[in-house]
Amino acid sequence: MSTILETIVATKRKEIEPFKTRSPIERFEREGFFWEIRNRSLVQSLLLPGSTGIIAEFKRKSPSKGWFKTKELEVEPVVAAYNKSAAGISVLTDDEFFGGDLDDLIQTKVVTDIPVLRKDFIIDKWQIAESKAFGADVILLIAACLSPAQVKEFAAYAASIGLESILEVHNEDELGHYCDEVSMIGVNNRNLNTFEVDIKTSLELIDKIPGGKPAIAESGISSVDTILTLRDAGFKGFLIGENFMKEEQPGKAFEEFVNKLSTDGRK
Repeated sequence: MSTILETIVATKRKEIEPFKTRSPIERFEREGFFWEIRNRSLVQSLLLPGSTGIIAEFKRKSPSKGWFKTKELEVEPVVAAYNKSAAGISVLTDDEFFGGDLDDLIQTKVVTDIPVLRKDFIIDKWQIAESKAFGADVILLIAACLSPAQVKEFAAYAASIGLESILEVHNEDELGHYCDEVSMIGVNNRNLNTFEVDIKTSLELIDKIPGGKPAIAESGISSVDTILTLRDAGFKGFLIGENFMKEEQPGKAFEEFVNKLSTDGRK
């Protein structure tokens, strides 16, 4: 029986094959609007003094929780609120399992001035070129989907076209995918096979992460206390999506969260 992750990856392979023929990498290089635009640095944003470190996510649904918001939800009001205080914005572009698309990425890029992460299941170099063409500043490389050689190749290619990369791991074994070419390391507290969440994953791995790269905690972050705990442990970034998107007004929920973080963080 296939795991959720295996099902997603198999679906992704079928999804991208027709597009690779119609829009090869060379076409993105020639016609991609964002190809010539200087990319925004998430690394710099996370390390900026006073940064909230929050990477606020826009997603409409998840395989484990179903729909948070309908497909009709407009991107602009939500990401405009995120843009005020977040270190970066994550945009889910997978349609089948997360209800997103590349238009969400473009709309986010044009109405914001902070780094934009394309969050998807990158399994082919072609998707990295596509990410650049559609406005991403950062891509996600999931260790569970890739070999160490692929991570190295994909991260190097991303860097060559001005993109930063996050290597996402879920356990100590996946830290073996680390290479100098990646820009950041993310620890996903969500098990991608069972979708269970436990922030102990981040706390147990932080001391094992190679130095010199900003560490980002992902998933299961719903309170200011959790961010303060993770920050004290050494994390610079905190990817939060469901906590905001499940609320009636995600942008307002984000602003209230940041205000509380600002207040409690000074105590």
